Amino acid sequence: MYQPVKIAPSILSADFMHLADDIAMIEQAGAAFVHIDVMDGHFVPNLTMGVPLLKQLKAATSLVCDVHLMIDNPLTEIPWFIEAGADLVNVHAEVLTEEELVRAVAMIHEAGCKAAVALKPKTPVSALAPVVADLDMALVMSVEPGFSGQSYIAGSDRKVAEAAALARAAGNEAMLIQVDGGIGEVTAPLVAAAGADVLVCGNAVFKAADPAAALQTVQAAADVARLTALAGGAEA
Repeated sequence: MYQPVKIAPSILSADFMHLADDIAMIEQAGAAFVHIDVMDGHFVPNLTMGVPLLKQLKAATSLVCDVHLMIDNPLTEIPWFIEAGADLVNVHAEVLTEEELVRAVAMIHEAGCKAAVALKPKTPVSALAPVVADLDMALVMSVEPGFSGQSYIAGSDRKVAEAAALARAAGNEAMLIQVDGGIGEVTAPLVAAAGADVLVCGNAVFKAADPAAALQTVQAAADVARLTALAGGAEA
């Protein structure tokens, strides 16, 4: 069944001096998630936000708090972010063995949260195989993680299609596919047509002259592409 594409604005691009206003704005504009990029300065060459901000954010919004852990030690820190209010916890496959990845997903689910696994651009979709049957979401990075404002890596839509096919083969058609990196009005249709359900937008929303209108424009463009792709598939 068709579901509208969801937009997950990344607050890494928001105005931290007016964050409450920015959160209220994206809620009113129709965002479904708020994307929280946690970077440790080790797994990625940047240092961002953590537990204290998430605690305050959770109390201020009804949006799904989508926590993207770009960190070296997720098994240690997952409980911190769940306690702080994460609704969905996204860990990177690159920092975990297969056994640890299974443990991380189980840990997140046992705490009552949704579990996701993220893949850097050069990480194959096959890295999801040990847990794909149990995932609520997979995140395809369409830039190298670490900094906002990067350009979309061409061909990332093919990786989205591979992730969708892997989930179907595992019998997990409910698994959402999220894409993060360089997503805007031009690139959103590419990944949406390939099967992306959740689009992380940073600068495309928060740096726009009219952020609310920009969010809605990206979502509309993605929805048109998704519907067109589905209609084409049905005809075939």
